[in-house]
Amino acid sequence: MSATAEKETMGFQTEAKQLLKLMIHSLYSNKEIFLRELISNASDAADKLRFEALSNPELLEEDPNLSIQVDADKAAKTLTISDNGIGMSRDEVIQNLGTIARSGTAEYLKNLSGDQKKDSQLIGQFGVGFYSAFIVAERVEVITRRAGLPADEAVHWESTGEADFSIESAERAKRGTTVILHLRDDALEYADDWRTRSVIKKYSDHISLPVMMAKSLSEEERKEKADEAPEYEAINEATALWARNRSDVSDEEYLEFYKHISHDFNAPLSWSHNKVEGKLEYSSLLYIPEKAPFDLWNRDVTRGVKLYVQRTFIMDDAEQFLPMYLRFVKGVLDSNDLSLNVSREILQRDPNVDAMKTALTKRVLDMLSKMAKNEPEKYQTFWKTFGQVIKEGPAEDFTNREKIAKLLRFATTLDNKSEQSHSLEDYVGRMKESQKEIYYVVGESHAMASNSPHLEVFRKKGIEVLLLSDRVDDWLMNQLGEFDGKTFKDVGRGQLDLGELDGEEDKKQQEKLEQEHKGLVERVQGILEGKVEEVRVTSRLTDSPACLVVGEHDLGAQMRRILEQAGQEVPDSKPIFELNPGHPLVQKLDKEADEDRFGDLVEVLFDQAHLAEGAQLDDPTAYIRKLNKLLLELSQ
Repeated sequence: MSATAEKETMGFQTEAKQLLKLMIHSLYSNKEIFLRELISNASDAADKLRFEALSNPELLEEDPNLSIQVDADKAAKTLTISDNGIGMSRDEVIQNLGTIARSGTAEYLKNLSGDQKKDSQLIGQFGVGFYSAFIVAERVEVITRRAGLPADEAVHWESTGEADFSIESAERAKRGTTVILHLRDDALEYADDWRTRSVIKKYSDHISLPVMMAKSLSEEERKEKADEAPEYEAINEATALWARNRSDVSDEEYLEFYKHISHDFNAPLSWSHNKVEGKLEYSSLLYIPEKAPFDLWNRDVTRGVKLYVQRTFIMDDAEQFLPMYLRFVKGVLDSNDLSLNVSREILQRDPNVDAMKTALTKRVLDMLSKMAKNEPEKYQTFWKTFGQVIKEGPAEDFTNREKIAKLLRFATTLDNKSEQSHSLEDYVGRMKESQKEIYYVVGESHAMASNSPHLEVFRKKGIEVLLLSDRVDDWLMNQLGEFDGKTFKDVGRGQLDLGELDGEEDKKQQEKLEQEHKGLVERVQGILEGKVEEVRVTSRLTDSPACLVVGEHDLGAQMRRILEQAGQEVPDSKPIFELNPGHPLVQKLDKEADEDRFGDLVEVLFDQAHLAEGAQLDDPTAYIRKLNKLLLELSQ
């Protein structure tokens, strides 16, 4: 569409319309954050202009002194925020102001509960930027001109935040964007100069761009200078916060800077501000969020720290400086050891990037270790939100595998609670003296894991077992291999061997049972021919009649499902069927002379063992028919 197009009215994207409706009805308990969001957007526009000017210097020549200007007008009931940053073309206006271009919108809307307080926190996780203007404005105008375009290719956008917006061509003498808020009657306080100044000082003092407002004048001075253009002054410190000394930055400033770079309205759990001098020179300010963004599990979404080189903005999401399993970290990195014309391709080939990535990864892991040690409740909050992401670490980051392992948390049979609060160090510290392995069981849910028949002998002997129910847990254990010199052992895999935890008497008893029930094993093997790898008697069961065991080198059920869902071919494998010779049902089975009934009993026990593992039966109807038949025979 040409820039000279006439005024046109367009409808908002459906999701944008729903979000706007929520904000207009004041979901936010703290309305004043709209100003922080709009000033952050203006600051980003200046950053982007600086970056484009690296390869196109004439973009800055027109107006080299970048700043943000805020004008409060009581008489007109307006608040205006202007910048001389990158500006927008007509297409960019439609794209940026007509839609909410961020993945997870539908998921966000699905999570809305109708509780204003809870929903406002969700909006904070989602991040809405420009749309927050409608919290206080009944109508919003935007006049913008893209750097490099002529004055007559400016764009005028306008909306009341209801169903649609209008867009038309306009004139603008210089590049940049002006946002005019026509304030609601319940938000006229923001047309007051003093009130607006206090909000900017509170939320945006850390912005590295000067925020200008007209100098405050007494009534007498105002009359004297009525015919003169107002004189503007910077009302913020306008120093890059990460470049300042840590001792000069307050906690409140750190918190507000986090909200500025993340558009998250929740406070972070922790942060680390560090300046490195020596072979490499860089400053970093890294934050651990409390809440996860809705696109956390979309690995294709660009993410990473904001990258500056010699305080010049380079990119919003430099993912090269942290591994994928730390993708939730927000922050800023400013380096003196990268060239100003860096691109993603150059970054991937720069050895300094690898050195900084190693250092920043270590810093984040140290932050989490410190939190886990000194603030366990706060760490538990972190783990509930980001634990499954951290579990990706051992496979991705072999160097830090031991460090990551110490951060992992699990549920265990110690208390059977679903909360994952026990570390591997805790488990090892509680291990029995002769125990050589860390035992774990995998289930589709915590309930299935904690009630697994494979745990029966471990409970009898008082041996603690990790209860794993996250879909990545089986894969995680394969990646970890060992911890503190102790190997991991799946209690549902292979032959049960408790080593020194079994006494000589236990081993002799097992050998005796195998001999005594050799005939039973052969009969069951005949019924299940082709369905199982092996049938054997076991000492791992105390209450259940039978269970299924995965072969020592076969894939577990959880891993099989993950690979199948990923569209990968999975090798065929058959389970091992283990019988508990001390159970009354198995003893009755051993004495059953009727071969048909014997076969039905075996099939029912086999299917029940499948159900106990969380598997689906190939033929549920056949199972029900056999079970009903046996019940009828018992009742006669």
